[in-house]
Amino acid sequence: MSPRAFARVLALTLAVTAGTLVGPGGVRAAEIPKAPGHRLVSQYEGAPATAQPVAAPVPAQNPFMAANGRNGMHGDSWGSGTHPYSGPLGRDPQVTSEQIAPLGGECATATFDAAGRLITVCGTFQGFKLKLLDAHTLATLAEYQLPQRPSTVEAITRLDFEKIFKDTSGGAYFYLDNLDRVVLADSRHHILRIAHRQAADGSWAFVVDNDWDLSGVVPHDCISWTNLFPSGTCDPVTSVMPDWQGRIWWVTRLGRVGTVDPGTGAVHSTRLAGEEIQNSFSVAEDGVSIVSDHALYSFRAAADGTPTVQWRQTYDRGTGTKPGSVNQGSGTTPDLFGDGYVAITDNADDRMHVVVYRRGNDVPDGQREVCRIPVFGSGQSTTDNSLITWGNSLVVENNYGYENLTSLTFGRSVVGGATRIDVRKDGSGCDTVWQSAVRSPSVVPKLSTANGLVYFYEKEPNALGIDAWYLTAVDFRTGAVRWRKLTGTGPAYDNNWAPITIGPDGTAYIGVFNGIAAVRDQG
Repeated sequence: MSPRAFARVLALTLAVTAGTLVGPGGVRAAEIPKAPGHRLVSQYEGAPATAQPVAAPVPAQNPFMAANGRNGMHGDSWGSGTHPYSGPLGRDPQVTSEQIAPLGGECATATFDAAGRLITVCGTFQGFKLKLLDAHTLATLAEYQLPQRPSTVEAITRLDFEKIFKDTSGGAYFYLDNLDRVVLADSRHHILRIAHRQAADGSWAFVVDNDWDLSGVVPHDCISWTNLFPSGTCDPVTSVMPDWQGRIWWVTRLGRVGTVDPGTGAVHSTRLAGEEIQNSFSVAEDGVSIVSDHALYSFRAAADGTPTVQWRQTYDRGTGTKPGSVNQGSGTTPDLFGDGYVAITDNADDRMHVVVYRRGNDVPDGQREVCRIPVFGSGQSTTDNSLITWGNSLVVENNYGYENLTSLTFGRSVVGGATRIDVRKDGSGCDTVWQSAVRSPSVVPKLSTANGLVYFYEKEPNALGIDAWYLTAVDFRTGAVRWRKLTGTGPAYDNNWAPITIGPDGTAYIGVFNGIAAVRDQG
């Protein structure tokens, strides 16, 4: 999954690196304005659902991350795309929002500390901001300015905004550790560990707890306002995640894979020559799963921390980049699930496939692949988002045709579609369980295992040119749409690759272009 939500937000000032204190009451949230036409579209469709929990073995808890469900973009280090909390059931749902900035401001990855406060990174014209929000009112309690990305400077100075559109670096993929500290890689090639603390007067602030410099092993001659014509290589760090021993793993766009020992600060790395890594990765006790634009890898760390390949599996990367994809390769973060499986999507030319592999290190030659299932229509099939995996089931969403905020204006939509696939109990293959026509252009969907609903962010075509966005709940068992609730209208409510996140209090949060929206039951 690529959180290109951040890639659409232009940063126009140099970054500063100081925590910001906000008063005890926080800064009150301002609602995101709706575009004209919101009274001409349906506000709510369907009927409230009854919670029907779905039982399955839960992903193992990574000992160096916050509790599963509140620790990162995909909910856990396995990348399952699930939350253990019951999201809204559609009982008189209410929508609230916070406009982070007049233009831009999208908040993608959402995490929650042990007290339920919301921690997110939002993109604004002033650069990315790490923010602590009141989970109910969305008021800002604290914020921390992150450095500006090179792609922003390049886009502005060279009028090539595609550089921003395909940039997944700068802090979008962060995680919350077991002590509720944010761990992220910024655009300076530093990994930061940032805590949030409350002062005696009740105000909050972010404080850098540790800082590890990767510039000794990662090329960093990047464009900036003081270096407009770099002559060397710039390789952005895109994602970080801890393993079961507490090492912090990191990956770069140009195929570097590395570790940092938090205790000693030792940095070790290797490179996948000629390959790109645009998405995040997944971690289990048996290894680290990383997908490049050529192959799926399983890594482990050698005794000194150097990343070592356990196995490599190529896939069909197609012959080009499809509309709805970042590059010529898989658009997914690997999903670890079931009885030792890992799943990705490929980039086959006609129809993308969901591909499931056995992830053990002793799999005989020719037996690693479990199944390869084509999904969606001929010539209209791609995804740039992670799968949902629960038990032996997978759910995949079609993003074909969505490129950026301009893709769906004036009432346009995508062909859409979502499919559930199950691996057979005996591991002999996979079967399609249901197919849905839901049109969810670019969201990272989520499953509430506590109520059995899959949440999508949907946009239907509109003959009047109204761009109406809905939180849509689909039955995980049958694929039937249970209900949908209007969140807002216009580009400000386009989620632009950000995920849905279900909070501990049952609220569904959606990062949207102007900030963040929240949907919660009132009945």
